[in-house]
Amino acid sequence: MAIHKQPGVVRHDEDSRAVLKNGECNILQSRISRRSLRFLQDIFTTLVDTQWRWTLLCFTLSFVLSWLGFAVIWWLIAFTHGDFDEKHLPPIQAENNWTPCTQHTIGYGSRSTTEECPEAIFVMCIQSIAGVMIQAFMVGIVFAKMSRPKQRTQTLLFSRNAVICQRDGELCLMFRVADMRKSHIIGATVRAQVIKTRTTKEGELLSQNQQELIIGTDGTNGNIFFIWPMTIIHRINADSPFHNMSAEDMLTERFEVVVILEGTIESTGQTTQARSSYLPQEILWGHRFEPMVSYSKERQGYEVDHSLFNTTTQVDTPLCSGRELAEFYRVQDDLRHGNGVAEK
Repeated sequence: MAIHKQPGVVRHDEDSRAVLKNGECNILQSRISRRSLRFLQDIFTTLVDTQWRWTLLCFTLSFVLSWLGFAVIWWLIAFTHGDFDEKHLPPIQAENNWTPCTQHTIGYGSRSTTEECPEAIFVMCIQSIAGVMIQAFMVGIVFAKMSRPKQRTQTLLFSRNAVICQRDGELCLMFRVADMRKSHIIGATVRAQVIKTRTTKEGELLSQNQQELIIGTDGTNGNIFFIWPMTIIHRINADSPFHNMSAEDMLTERFEVVVILEGTIESTGQTTQARSSYLPQEILWGHRFEPMVSYSKERQGYEVDHSLFNTTTQVDTPLCSGRELAEFYRVQDDLRHGNGVAEK
């Protein structure tokens, strides 16, 4: 069996992806019955997820509508009690035409609600409660938006490209992950899935079939001690969906590798998830990543050079599939073993 070795870069014309490079899911929801009602039933999550301008607009409208609503109620109370008659106004207020009005207050010194107007006492209590609820709701949403674990993903990095090369006699699909912060991700786990079209034995076409990839680092599984940039490895063996795929096959195959990094934020204790994906044209066949972690004697610590995070080097790599490569090595071992027996 002839195996050609030639490094190269695989290109592909298909640009559609389910997960964008920044981690956003490229999913468009449509034809949802009672969509607005369903979102209003969970108004807190809706306001946390929506953009800042819509959240602030909602709060502004809440205050304005509450002011207008209670202003109408106060006007009706004053009208029914004849308070618009100048003879009913307090002496100082009649002189300077000043009217005390706020969302809620305990009074302005001697100017306060008295038992002569029980309706005003009841409305003042209701307005005070409404004002406090609106402000508490606003503070809760603003705090939730600013402390979302989603913001932590901005400092979690995925390599621009994935690579395929040999490692320990096997073809391996590899990509890099890194964390820019000094506070670490506790219990970090990495998962990967391949999304591609598959036809079942019954002839059913599964256009978004998801298959889990077995990944890890050297000597570990998907659970990683995430203190420096890690190279995540998927070995293309008999259990891999890429086992029968050669470099030439990848030119025409349509699939997407979705990678997911999850863990607990050390400083806040919240769970976060970062995502990215790789299309066939973003997988470099015959490349490997440059080392980026080295020990600095001057600084007495391990130094990470992030300028090398996306840097790859071309290496000689068989262009055949993982199955053909494994068969080639098996034949070589058989021949070597047979020659050894013959010499004896």
